[in-house]
Amino acid sequence: MFLTSARAPVASRRASRGVTMLEVLIAIVILAIGLLGLASMQSRMQIAEFEAYQRAQAIVLLQDMVDRINANRTKKAVEKYVTANPLGTATTLDCTAAAPADPAEARAFMDMCDWSNALKGAAESGNVGAMAGGRGCITMPVTTMPREIEVAVVWQGMAPILAPGSTTCGQGLYGDERARRALIARIKIGCLQNDPTTGNCVTL
Repeated sequence: MFLTSARAPVASRRASRGVTMLEVLIAIVILAIGLLGLASMQSRMQIAEFEAYQRAQAIVLLQDMVDRINANRTKKAVEKYVTANPLGTATTLDCTAAAPADPAEARAFMDMCDWSNALKGAAESGNVGAMAGGRGCITMPVTTMPREIEVAVVWQGMAPILAPGSTTCGQGLYGDERARRALIARIKIGCLQNDPTTGNCVTL
């Protein structure tokens, strides 16, 4: 009886130590999984934050050009805003060339230079601060009165989501089309005064 009672506590202590070690290992595994999940969530938050920053920059640049066109709405000037190729990244625009003699056209010329530089992030230190691969396009889908101008700003997103179908600006320039982000705005330019006899526009 003395022998049996002496061995029982020893076996119980050994079993207890085994259970404790197993609990520690399980706790370490759970902690590791939790830390990995936290790191993944932090990485996604950083991507989402950068995407939001780029979109905010695009909204500012889009509204900037809309305001410039609205302030310079003469027929000759509006036509000067239309782009043959996207402005911004990988675009060389000779802003040192002589501006047109007409004041409205000269203003449109400088507006395009300023906007192209802003799309590149030239206002920031080291051309950093705008969107990744920022580009801008201006088209005139409706050429008869009331004319319509479409301004588009595109850039490269951090991850593929959905290819924008609202504009072809920057199409094929970002690899996967689903990584191309786009914002557009339309400006309608109506006639300020019509000839009462002919109905033709006399003041743009």
